[in-house]
Amino acid sequence: MLSAIENMGKPWVATLFGYCLGGELELPLACHFRLAADEGARIGLPELHLGTVPAWGRSARLARCVGRDHALDMILRAKTISGPEALRIGLVNEVWPNAELKARAIALAEELASMPSLAVKAMLHCLVGSETKTLAELLRDKRRAVHETWNTPDQLEGMRAFLEKRRPMFNRS
Repeated sequence: MLSAIENMGKPWVATLFGYCLGGELELPLACHFRLAADEGARIGLPELHLGTVPAWGRSARLARCVGRDHALDMILRAKTISGPEALRIGLVNEVWPNAELKARAIALAEELASMPSLAVKAMLHCLVGSETKTLAELLRDKRRAVHETWNTPDQLEGMRAFLEKRRPMFNRS
């Protein structure tokens, strides 16, 4: 299910507030955007305190998000971090006050939904898993994305809007 979310071709937004430990961090790690509360968020993979290791890809996804060193620090020390610390190490994209977190997540989702859906899907295909692809594979995927999105209604609308100095209205075809 988590791989399906990552590769669906539509961006997913997760909010992290309160306790987001172990299995509760699984879904957010598969999402493309993560927003955390500035206070009260407790984020981590404490499985070593239970004498076991994170399951179902949590450790791999965490390492992909924050890098090996931060992942090792969090996992081997069973470390729990705050929202601001998660932002500092790159685990989340933004930090917001609890009272504003849900509204910000909805606004981000609306912003993403207003983007050209074919181009978003193509870029997700190019970038999800990009850390394990060769440069030749990345360039091949990028060429495919250009071909898939060129001369589409959204691409033509984007060019018209640029020339007319207005905001484009995508996803209307």
